[in-house]
Amino acid sequence: MSRDPDTRLVRRTMARLGLQSAAAVLVAVTLLGVAVVLIIQHTQVEQQNSQLATAIATADDVTDPPAGVWLTVRRGGRTVSTPRSPRGLPDEASLGAVAADGMSRTVDVHSGHHEYRVRTDRRGDAVVQAALDLRYAHEERDRLLQVLLLAGGVGLLIAGLTGAWVARRAVTPLVAALALQRRFVADAGHELRTPLTLLSTRAQMLRRRMPAESEVDGLVADTHELAAILDDLLLAADPREQTPRRPVDLAALLGQAVAAAEPAAHERGVRLSLTTVPAKVHGYEGGLRRAVNALLDNGIRHAQAAVRVVLTSSGRRVRVDVVDDGPGIEAALLPTLFTRFASVPADTTRDERRRYGLGLSLVSEIAARHGGTVTARNHEDGGAVLSLTLPRSD
Repeated sequence: MSRDPDTRLVRRTMARLGLQSAAAVLVAVTLLGVAVVLIIQHTQVEQQNSQLATAIATADDVTDPPAGVWLTVRRGGRTVSTPRSPRGLPDEASLGAVAADGMSRTVDVHSGHHEYRVRTDRRGDAVVQAALDLRYAHEERDRLLQVLLLAGGVGLLIAGLTGAWVARRAVTPLVAALALQRRFVADAGHELRTPLTLLSTRAQMLRRRMPAESEVDGLVADTHELAAILDDLLLAADPREQTPRRPVDLAALLGQAVAAAEPAAHERGVRLSLTTVPAKVHGYEGGLRRAVNALLDNGIRHAQAAVRVVLTSSGRRVRVDVVDDGPGIEAALLPTLFTRFASVPADTTRDERRRYGLGLSLVSEIAARHGGTVTARNHEDGGAVLSLTLPRSD
């Protein structure tokens, strides 16, 4: 078996579409077969009843009935049947009932492995009964079922092969495009990693020359975080790979994110506050950090004076609320706020350029990959509340 992931992807897709096509044909053939059998059976019953009625109406005596039919006539207490009538015929119960009330009766009689349709009518002063052997009707129905099964099997085979062939033709160009995209991301990541490594090295050298607890420590931490984000993006760009997940201390992550956002908040005159409870989630730290940073950035950009970050826990879920005291979110924008490239009006009081909701859409995708959700609402006291809800791991 080939170890090439792209080849495995094509083969899996071919097999899946082939099976789906075969399943669709199977359902169609089954429904068609059932409909055909029911129609044939109904037609046969009508023909059998008509044949029995005709045999009774034209019967002069019981010695020369139509092929496959046996006759019985009861008149004046005397019963006469076609010579060599099968065992179980005539049907005495029907003869007696029709002789008593004169009502026509049609019943199916089983004798051994044979089945007969029996019709009993009153003709003048006589009761006439005609019995038809159903063996030939059953044989005709069995042949029809065999033909349908054979046609269905051939149809399934053709449908499966056709589905696999169509899938290969459809998926191969897409796989090639994805491979090109992955190569581009890998090349871009390699090119970005080199200057990022140099930046990290120079920041560490600068920290050795600076006094303890300086802003350079934050710069070094930011370069490490940027490298982790780059690794996470490279993993996320390849859908074939599973991003490694591990327990993440969400309270500690929020503390780090709020500390990193302090300079940007201070520059805008926004005060940040953090309230947490012990909580861990199972996921990948880089993605969760990007989500929290995007929520913080959105809150800082739209706040007037304060942004509150609150971590709460309820049952098996944890929730991060980022609450700002800004003008809130227009009601028309709430349904599409987390849609990729959905436009969001800029805060005109800060003379900003118009922004787009790409960051919030990424938060939605990260939340979905962790089995969580992200929502937005306006606070009753003013401002907006963006909530990230995730499954708790401890």
